[in-house]
Amino acid sequence: MPVKYISMLKKVTVLLLLLAISLQGFSWGSTGHRVVGHIASSYLSCKAKRNIRKILGTESVAISSNWADFIKSDTSYKYLDSWHYINVKTGLNNAEFAKYLQEDTKTDAYTKLNFLIGELKNKKISLEQKRFYLRLLIHIAGDIHQPMHVGRLEDLGGNRIKAFWFADATNLHALWDTKLIEFQNLSYTEYSANINHVSKQQRREWQKQPMTEWFFESYQLADKLYAGIKTQEPRLSYRYDFENVEMLNQQLLKGGVRLAGLLNEIFK
Repeated sequence: MPVKYISMLKKVTVLLLLLAISLQGFSWGSTGHRVVGHIASSYLSCKAKRNIRKILGTESVAISSNWADFIKSDTSYKYLDSWHYINVKTGLNNAEFAKYLQEDTKTDAYTKLNFLIGELKNKKISLEQKRFYLRLLIHIAGDIHQPMHVGRLEDLGGNRIKAFWFADATNLHALWDTKLIEFQNLSYTEYSANINHVSKQQRREWQKQPMTEWFFESYQLADKLYAGIKTQEPRLSYRYDFENVEMLNQQLLKGGVRLAGLLNEIFK
């Protein structure tokens, strides 16, 4: 094969790889992220509300939750792609998973959430930087409650696991990002009202859990979702929704409750 064609083939391969990796960054879709943000808003302390209003102005937590996906149209923010997810090998127990996170130095959702928390507590950064970091934190806290964002590296968090959702070709990651949520046929405010029913005690328990447990929980759920795909390119429809909608709703609810707890802690 001529050298010029080999060079062109290498370039195409690199571009396809970058595209595949960037797919992992997409999460929950607009509705899902807004549900998480809207629920979080209902549990913010008065002090957190005041501080968030100073940073975001009239932009609500629900609306700001999609900013980190919308900016993907600007290539100057390409470096943020890997902030949306974390890939961990399968088969780890709770202690092994916690150890992995403790030693984690990669650019991923876990290391960057910790970075954002620290930056938002820094009183010396500018308002513009606070707005940038807050929008990212709101989004990524939602991301990690989508189980496929704590999925396997070899299939890019389910992006390579092909399936059909009714007649539409899709993949396991996209199914959990958008397809299942869209199937409920609710606006984000309707969706929030439908699932935002949690006792004060349960809310406190979820908010007391360390962030490492949020990740481990999604990691375990991702394993269940992988195990649920038993054939190549399965045709999924009503039965899949029936079997998984409770998990979907629980993760959206937990994402909102925990995000509120995180914001209350940052702005206490």
